[in-house]
Amino acid sequence: MILEQEQKFKVVFSKIEGKINEQSFFNKFLELYPEDWKKHKITFSKFKRSNQFGQTIPLPKPEVSLRKEIRIWLQKR
Repeated sequence: MILEQEQKFKVVFSKIEGKINEQSFFNKFLELYPEDWKKHKITFSKFKRSNQFGQTIPLPKPEVSLRKEIRIWLQKR
């Protein structure tokens, strides 16, 4: 989960030059917010390691979850 996601997505949206799609949005987000991306990946890793053997909770990889959030946000625009 990325804190203040709505606000950050608006900033990313305003900074993209040219065609706006999921890939360009994803790349610009990584460029503008590398620390948030790092925290997002660390949170995923911690959660993944905390699962007990044999007990799995399906959790999408960080790339997948961020792309999904971007896709949903872009559809709302």
